[in-house]
Amino acid sequence: MTLPVHVVDDLAGVTVGATVAVTGDEAHHAVAVRRLAVGERVVLTDGSGRSVTGPVSSTAKRAFDLVVEELDDAPRPEPRVTVVQALPKGDRGELAVEVLTEVGVDVVVPWAASRSVAVWRGERAAKSHAKWSSTAREAAKQARRVWHPEVTALSSTSDVVARIEAADVALVLHEDAMSALSAVELPERGEVLVVVGPEGGVAPEELEAFAAAGAVTVRLGREVLRTSTAGVVAVGALLSRTRRWST
Repeated sequence: MTLPVHVVDDLAGVTVGATVAVTGDEAHHAVAVRRLAVGERVVLTDGSGRSVTGPVSSTAKRAFDLVVEELDDAPRPEPRVTVVQALPKGDRGELAVEVLTEVGVDVVVPWAASRSVAVWRGERAAKSHAKWSSTAREAAKQARRVWHPEVTALSSTSDVVARIEAADVALVLHEDAMSALSAVELPERGEVLVVVGPEGGVAPEELEAFAAAGAVTVRLGREVLRTSTAGVVAVGALLSRTRRWST
């Protein structure tokens, strides 16, 4: 069984033999909820590729110390995967972020599609973005990830067009597409971008703009998936054909 993972802000400069202090909500959850005990081995990560492993040397109500026995700097996974996720209604946005993080997505881009029922404005936008970011952080811990995904600010369709132009491969999921996802040729490095539309689908003018920017419209299969689950199915199918899942 893999060791529990806890997140700290920064592990820069940490060396083998050093003691790392973990405080605040992260430590409180470990000690009060998980009943972390002295001597138990855990992993700490900063979410930027670095992790340390070692035994817990002391605990308090909202703090614990870990003695570093192992240190690892993992390279960023390639190819990178970005998912442009149209805003779903209700709590399906957090579900999408959770499963996308667990499967290994590197960047999640909230997208205000023309047919999105949900709207992020003002205070709601800040709260919704914070909720997506928190969901990604917790899901990354659950998945034992040392590279945590970035949840960007809300994007417009023109922002998505710019991202498509910059990607090495850009795909738009659509039930009426003639090309199958399984036929797409993937790069060994660079960025693969997947656009997931809202409940009402990607609007024709959005499809045209994305195609003009270089995106390819693809289908998953005969089944029509929800917006909150289509992305994770597509990314899983893509990653199974890359070295990320073969090594």
